[in-house]
Amino acid sequence: MKTELSRRGFLKGAGAALAFSTFAPVSWANPVADGRAVLTAGRMGPMLCELRNGKLVATTNALKQTVPNSLQTTGPDQVYTQARVKYPMVRKGFLANPENPEGTRGDDEFVRISWDEAYNLIHRQHMRIRKTYGPASIFAGSYGWRSSGILHKAQTLLQRYMSMAGGYSGHLGDYSTGAAQVIMPHVVGSVEVYEQQTTYPVVLAHSDVVVLWGLNPINTLKIAWTSTDCAGLEFFHDLKKSGKRVIAIDPIRSETVEFFGDRVEWVAPHPMTDVAMMLGIAHALVDKNLHDQAFLARYTTGYDRFEDYLLGKDDGIPKTPQWAEKICGVPAAQLETLAEVFAAQRTMLMAGWGMQRQQYGEQRHWMLVTLAAMLGQIGLPGGGFGLSYHYSNGGNPTRDAGVLPAISASINGGSSAGNDWAVSGAVQSFPVARIVEALENPGGEYHHNGETRTFPDIRMIWWAGGGNFTHHQDTNRLIRAWQKPELVVISEPYWTAAAKHADIVLPITTSFERNDMTMTGDYSNQHLVPMKQVVPPQWEARHDFDVFADMAERLKAGGHDVYTEGKTEMEWLYEFYKTAQQSGRAARVPMPNFDTFWVNNQLIEMNENEKAEKFVRYASFREDPVLNPLGTPSGRIEIYSRTIEGFGLEDCPPHPAWLAPTEYTGSAKPGELQLMTAHAAHRLHSQFNYSHLRDEYAIANREPIWINTEDAQQRGIQTGDQVRAFNSRGQVLVGAFVTDRIKQGSVCIHEGAWPDLDKKTGICKNGGANVLTLDIPSSRLANGCAGNSALVSIEKYTGPDLPLTAFDPPANG
Repeated sequence: MKTELSRRGFLKGAGAALAFSTFAPVSWANPVADGRAVLTAGRMGPMLCELRNGKLVATTNALKQTVPNSLQTTGPDQVYTQARVKYPMVRKGFLANPENPEGTRGDDEFVRISWDEAYNLIHRQHMRIRKTYGPASIFAGSYGWRSSGILHKAQTLLQRYMSMAGGYSGHLGDYSTGAAQVIMPHVVGSVEVYEQQTTYPVVLAHSDVVVLWGLNPINTLKIAWTSTDCAGLEFFHDLKKSGKRVIAIDPIRSETVEFFGDRVEWVAPHPMTDVAMMLGIAHALVDKNLHDQAFLARYTTGYDRFEDYLLGKDDGIPKTPQWAEKICGVPAAQLETLAEVFAAQRTMLMAGWGMQRQQYGEQRHWMLVTLAAMLGQIGLPGGGFGLSYHYSNGGNPTRDAGVLPAISASINGGSSAGNDWAVSGAVQSFPVARIVEALENPGGEYHHNGETRTFPDIRMIWWAGGGNFTHHQDTNRLIRAWQKPELVVISEPYWTAAAKHADIVLPITTSFERNDMTMTGDYSNQHLVPMKQVVPPQWEARHDFDVFADMAERLKAGGHDVYTEGKTEMEWLYEFYKTAQQSGRAARVPMPNFDTFWVNNQLIEMNENEKAEKFVRYASFREDPVLNPLGTPSGRIEIYSRTIEGFGLEDCPPHPAWLAPTEYTGSAKPGELQLMTAHAAHRLHSQFNYSHLRDEYAIANREPIWINTEDAQQRGIQTGDQVRAFNSRGQVLVGAFVTDRIKQGSVCIHEGAWPDLDKKTGICKNGGANVLTLDIPSSRLANGCAGNSALVSIEKYTGPDLPLTAFDPPANG
C-alpha cells in the first residue's frame, strides 16, 4: 500500500532478509480432527472458526475483550455470500475482439471462461500493450485494504509478477493519510501518522485531559493493517473508567462519544473548520499569555512568522476566538475555556485522519502540531499530540518478539544470479488519489511535494486486493475515466463495482480458504498467529500466489519456479516462521518448532518490554534537541517551513493557515448541507457491506444518511424515509436517520457502500457516498484525497421503487 513508509512498508520488504534453509516436510494435521475450532486471523484480529459438516458457521474473537467487535462475526458471510465471484469471467464485447472491444465497461454482459483461457487472454494483451507502450503503461499499483497474511498479499504478489514482466507504474501515498504523510516530514521530520504513540499506560498514568479531535476509535480500532491485537478498545475502556477529563471535538456525536456517555464533553464545530477553531484557541493562548514561549524558542522554528499571521499583523485579520466562532460555529467563550484547560493541565491531543482528507487537508495536522507546541507539552509523559491512536492500536507498547517477515515484490528480495530478468519494479509512480486525473491527462504535468512530475499513459490496469470504486471520489467521473485503458483485469473474491467494470475478472480465495500467518499489532507485534485454511477454495477460486505463478510461467519457461522460488505455500510459511523463531530466540521468546506450532492451533504471545511500556513520543528530542534532532532541515519543529515557501504553492502556504474550502458550510447556497463521509461502525471501508451486519444499520435497505432534526423538519423528512441526496456530480438513494447527534447544516453518509447505479436514472441505489464527493487534490503539495469535501441537497424520495442490486452477480456469474 505504501512502499515508502516504514510502518506499513516494513512487512512488505522484510522478506529480503530471509536466509532460506532446506525445507523439512511438516506433519501438519487437520486442526478440527479432534473437534477444536480452527484458529485464523483477519483485519479484525485472531478468530476461532466453528465448522459444522465441513461448512464454516461462526467466527468469534480468540482474545479476551471487554468491548465487543462486530466485525469478528463476518467469517461465514465472507465465504458464502451471493456476491462471490465463482468462475473466471470476461466481458462479452472484450472477448469478441480484445484489441478493439465492443460495448462499455459496466454495461456489458459477462461470459464464463476457463482459467487457461483467462490466463492466455490476459497474457497476450498484456504483452501487446507492454511491447507497444512500455512498462509505464501498465498500472499495478493496486492500492487497497488487503487480506491479512504475510504470503497471500495480493498487491505484493501482483507487483512481484509485474516486476518479472519488466516493470510497471505504481502509486505514491494512500487515501488514508495522503495529505498528512507529505506535510508531516516538513513539520516534524517523519510521516508521523504511522508512528508509535506515547503508550497507553503512560497516557493513563500522566494525562489529565484527553482530547479526541475528529477521531472515532470505537469504530476504527476494530481492525488493523496486519491484524488487530485488540488493545486499543481496551485502552479506551480503561480511559472511560479512569475519571480523566475527555473532550470530543467532532461534528458528529459518534459511537465513541456515545461510548463515553456522560464522561465526555462533546464540542461540535462545523465540518472542515478545524483550522479556524485551532487558530481561535491559539489566539486565546497568546492573548492570555498562556503559550509556552520557552518551548517555542528552543524546540521550534518560525513561530514568530506564524504569530504575525495569528495576530493579524500581516493580513489585518486577527484570528481571535470571535473570528473563529463565525467560521466554526463554536462559541468564542468556549474556545477561550479550552485554551485555559489545555494550558493548565497535562493534555494529550489525539487527532483523527478524517480532518486531513479534505481540501487543504495539510493545514489540519500542521496546525494541530503548532497548537501542541504552543502548549509546550510535546515530549512530556501524557502530553503533546498523537495521530494514530485510532489506527492499529498505535499506543500499545512494542513487545520483544519473533517477528515474521513477508514475501517480497522482488524475487529473492532483490537481484539474484541467473534471475536478473525477473527483477524490476515500479518504473514510474504517481499519487494514488490522482488516478482519474492520470487517466484523463496522460503525459500531463503536475506538481507533487515540490517536484514537477508527469502522469503515465496508462493502457492496462490490473487491480488486486482493493476496491477502488468505493474508496475513490466522484464515482461517475471515475467510471468515465475507467473506459480509457485497453485492458482492465480485476482479481477479486467478490462482484464489487470494480469487478463489474472490468474486462476480465478472476475469482480469488478468501483468507479462510488458504494457509498463512500474521502478527497482531502493527506497533506491538503482540502475537504470532497461524491462519489455518478453514474450508477448501469455493467454486473455482484460486490463490493470488498460484494465479501469478501460473502467469509467470507464460512470461518465460521456468517462470513459475522463479516466481515461487521453488517453494509451496507451506514451505514459504515454514521459512518465514524459522526467521521469526531466530529473532524470537534473541528476544528470549519461547517459540516451538514449526510443526508443533502449526498442529497446536494456538497463537504465540510475545514478551512485554518494561522500557517500551514507558515510551513517550519525542521524549529524547525534548531531552536534548541538539543530540536528538528531528528530520527537518532545522532539526526542530517547523511551524514556518522555508522549504514549502520555496515551492510557491497558492494552496499550501509556508505556515498553517485557514483557507476557506470551495465546498463547505461557509460557501453553501440556501438548502445545501455539508456532507461528511465517516467510517462505518460495521464495515471495514467497503468490506462486509454484503454481510449480516447490514441489518444493524441499513434503513429502508439503503445506506443511512444522518440528518439533524431541524434540517429534517424543514424538508419534511422522518427517520425511515428514503431520501435522495444530490449535487452536480451525482445522486444517491439513502435511508433517513434523523438525530440531534450531528451538527445542524451537516449530513453524514458513511463511506464504503458499494456503488449500485440505476441504468435509467443514474441514481446510486445503495447510497455510495463517493458518488457525491469532490475528486480534487488536498493541495499540490501532497495530492491527497478530499473525501470529506462536498455540499449536497437532500429531499424526500417519492420516485419509483428501485430494487437494490449491489450484491447481485451478473448473469452467468
